[in-house]
Amino acid sequence: MEFLVLGPVEAVRDGERVALSGSKIHTVLAAMLLAQDRVVSDARLSSLLWGWDPPATASAQIYTYMSRLRKQLGDEAEIVRRPPGYVLRAPGALVDLVEFRRLERDGRRALAERRFEEASESLRRALRLWRGPALANVTEHLLDAELAPLEEERMLALESRIEADLELGRHEQVTAELTGLVASFPVRERLRAQLMTALYRCGRQADALHVYYEGRGVLAEQLGIDPGEVLGSTYQAVLGGELGLGRTAGARAGRTGPVPSMLPASDGELVGRQDELRALRGRLGHEEPAQRRILVTGMAGIGKTALAVRAAAENGEHFPDGLLFAELCGSDGAPRAPRAVLAQLLRALGESDPNLPAGDLDELVRLYRTRTAGRRLLLVLDNVLGDRQLAPLLPAGPSAVLITSRRRLARVTAGDTFALSLLDEDAGLDLLAARAGRQRLLEDPDRTEDLVAYCGGLPLALAIAGARLAARPHWTAARLADRLASPAGRLAELAFGDLDLSRVLGSSVEQLGAVERSVFGALGESDGEPFSARWAGDRLGLSEDAAENALESLVDAALLELSGLDDHGQPLYHCHELVRLLAAAAPWEPLGPRAEREQASAPVLAPTAPRGTPVTGAG
Repeated sequence: MEFLVLGPVEAVRDGERVALSGSKIHTVLAAMLLAQDRVVSDARLSSLLWGWDPPATASAQIYTYMSRLRKQLGDEAEIVRRPPGYVLRAPGALVDLVEFRRLERDGRRALAERRFEEASESLRRALRLWRGPALANVTEHLLDAELAPLEEERMLALESRIEADLELGRHEQVTAELTGLVASFPVRERLRAQLMTALYRCGRQADALHVYYEGRGVLAEQLGIDPGEVLGSTYQAVLGGELGLGRTAGARAGRTGPVPSMLPASDGELVGRQDELRALRGRLGHEEPAQRRILVTGMAGIGKTALAVRAAAENGEHFPDGLLFAELCGSDGAPRAPRAVLAQLLRALGESDPNLPAGDLDELVRLYRTRTAGRRLLLVLDNVLGDRQLAPLLPAGPSAVLITSRRRLARVTAGDTFALSLLDEDAGLDLLAARAGRQRLLEDPDRTEDLVAYCGGLPLALAIAGARLAARPHWTAARLADRLASPAGRLAELAFGDLDLSRVLGSSVEQLGAVERSVFGALGESDGEPFSARWAGDRLGLSEDAAENALESLVDAALLELSGLDDHGQPLYHCHELVRLLAAAAPWEPLGPRAEREQASAPVLAPTAPRGTPVTGAG
């Protein structure tokens, strides 16, 4: 038996999740797990379930919850009545919080004894047990009582792990992570001091001082205090040149020059992708002499880049020669020229020639592969359009390449392809709460549920909705849900700052040919149910075969997904609701035989997935 509280509260038996329904049941289980073999009194349970306003039948309801929980957990766990309350006994069961605390203690002990490799690994294993915000599916009363101390334990473990990594000379690898953490927790002085140390050892003394001055201002404005000893002493060490630049991992391996660390800062908590992150960790951490090519695919806005960046950041220790990152499309969706991307990567690898982008492409590729030969690099290529764009960017040697693309790629095997699916309702709520705050959402759970549903499980839509609520504290979940309720205006509402769902989804449409665009426009007339190629052909004046070819192109572009077969064995297609709303606004007209002939004679510009291959992450 396995009990999990570092994320949604769950019980797992033989690898299968035990079906527990409702926040009250999860709260009762969590309360007993957190007590760790101590009795939880009826009064304590009542306050965690109902706060200051328990019902008259509170004792009877607690008894009912305990009876139901006994039945659901079975013989492997025993709930015993011990006046004045209950205690959970499950000999041999694994509790993730207990395991986290054991690993965290081992890590801190190793850190104190200067066994930095052991400390880093132990603390890293401890932090991997967190599947998202702790206690994610319990009552707000239990959250108020228990979440803050659990989060503090996690942050202390994270700070200790980063301290161990800094002692191991991994300052390049942790700089991007620390930048994101300081932005999220601006008054945690230890994190800010660690970022200053990492920047200084990367040769960025001015940036390190800027981080200090920024922190001093934040502390004065938010708390009315001056920097403490840790931050102040780090500032003096930067001024006095006492931190030491240290040698990079590459220099220790016999190479000179900087170790590149190009990853962008991660964007907050990664919600609902713990399984994929665990699988990527296993793949990236696997020692292989051959080059690894790993693809994260799915529809626009589904969180491919966030997952890839987090996976790369958490596995940097396996790639001592550096972490490279390149975007393969501009903000308008247009592909970047291979020369420009190669020049960017070569500069990160130490080339200083200012004329690199103007060089011959073949010569740039040869220079790039010479520079990467024999190195253990992790290269993240974001938003790859196809195999032709990918080919010149593949490095030589034992490096790994982590690719994000809306398309399946012929150069990546099925076993190394991770197709992202939409978030379920619970994960969608967690992501919305991470952006907007959980308490205000719990004030109106029904309208919050509507709000999550309108976003259709798409992480970008949920992030935008959460950002709008966070920016407007006077709005309720109901107000934003009302604004999203009308299908005609929903996409317009899902925009905030530089985040625009219509623009992101529309960038997939921009890559389509004329026939595929017209077929896409016809999808706006569908009712959201699976449909056949014959239905699309009838709308556009195309034969069934021609319509199917166009629909398969939309599947390749992650604008559609296959939904099974009809009674005649023909494929059925499904369109995500938000994509369908985009299609409803797209102009189209029946095409007829001429367009069909043009489609049949059009050249294939880039290899795509074989016909009939599903893109399960397309929603």
